[in-house]
Amino acid sequence: MKVVLAYSGGLDTSVIVKWIKDTYQAEVVTFAADIGQEEELDGLPEKAKATGASAHYTLDLIEEFAADFIYPMMRANAIYEGQYFLGTSIARPLIAKAQIDVARKENASTVSHGATGKGNDQCRFELTYAALAPDLEIISPWRIDDFRKAFPGRTEMIDYCRANGINVEASAKKPYSMDRNLLHISYEAGILEDPWFDPTTPENKEMFKLSVSPEDAPDEAEHVDLEFESGDCVAVNGEALSPAGVMKALNKLGGKHGIGRVDMVENRFVGMKSRGVYETPGGTILLNAHRQIESLAMDREVMHLRDSLVPKYAELVYYGFWYAPEREALQALIDETQKPVTGTVRLKLYKGNIITCGRKSPMSMYDPHIASMEGVKSAYNQNDATGFIRLQGLRLRARHAAQGAPETARVSRMKKG
Repeated sequence: MKVVLAYSGGLDTSVIVKWIKDTYQAEVVTFAADIGQEEELDGLPEKAKATGASAHYTLDLIEEFAADFIYPMMRANAIYEGQYFLGTSIARPLIAKAQIDVARKENASTVSHGATGKGNDQCRFELTYAALAPDLEIISPWRIDDFRKAFPGRTEMIDYCRANGINVEASAKKPYSMDRNLLHISYEAGILEDPWFDPTTPENKEMFKLSVSPEDAPDEAEHVDLEFESGDCVAVNGEALSPAGVMKALNKLGGKHGIGRVDMVENRFVGMKSRGVYETPGGTILLNAHRQIESLAMDREVMHLRDSLVPKYAELVYYGFWYAPEREALQALIDETQKPVTGTVRLKLYKGNIITCGRKSPMSMYDPHIASMEGVKSAYNQNDATGFIRLQGLRLRARHAAQGAPETARVSRMKKG
């Protein structure tokens, strides 16, 4: 039996390598996707093999992550529950897809992951397996009674590692879990499970890795120009960049100015509420700019239709349905809406704030002559508004005639009751 394990080198997956190998008498191949974790990937091959893996793969997926996952989601302006930029959610289908590729290359029959049985990631991994490789068997240790019985807490896992010569000293010291990629860093669990705990105080703020606190940001604002073509940012401050290059440049700018921090209690797919703290500096800037260029170049009804679908799209990404037909159908509609979204946005970054300073587009639907209050001649005849308003008010007048004024009718019903 050969198993390909999605491996981070942290406490959980370090234990799982050895546990799967011993429990199933299996050969374990570890796999990590490089999607922008940077130094967190250092030494993974050596650590995995020292832990018991027969082979290890670290695949560079940064450009694919930015171009084929982050950018399509940004074209949709997708945010879950009004705050979360879906940084972990959007990474999992790519990781699972690449894991399947490794499994095929290694002729492995089984895949495994270290996602908890209480979280969203188990759904995101396994729904991707179902969509792309339903023939593969799945080992999800945290949903196995014997595994949970052996490791009821971090102490038992640390003891197991020490007994088996597995080095997890760094991950064992962190009082919270952390997930990093090109789009964000998420922090949860441990000390953050108390929703009243404040990670921004001087004694706690070292937790943050991508951004300074707004209080510590520069006292001088900085301007940035973002150029878009058909909904995608293609240049920053006049420099043409790949999608990954854009994300890296904006992460640096946003982090410098304390932009993109979110602390929220969210609703997990499995039914519980959880508290998460996020840093998404580049993504916050990118989505803000994208919305501004849309304001010029998108038709009103098209924009409102797309906006009505954003919560559903974000929910599908959050739940793990990236490879579901409904997400693909929504993406086709969204990408169609983006064809005219071309132009430049100028933003000012200052102490956690993003301030719009200007936007321009060769596809702009904004006509200053029509919008002007200065009496200039245009295609808009103000007299036309009389008939427009009268038709819009027809049903309201009909209601009043039949039922009386809305407030009067409500009071009358209350008196009868």
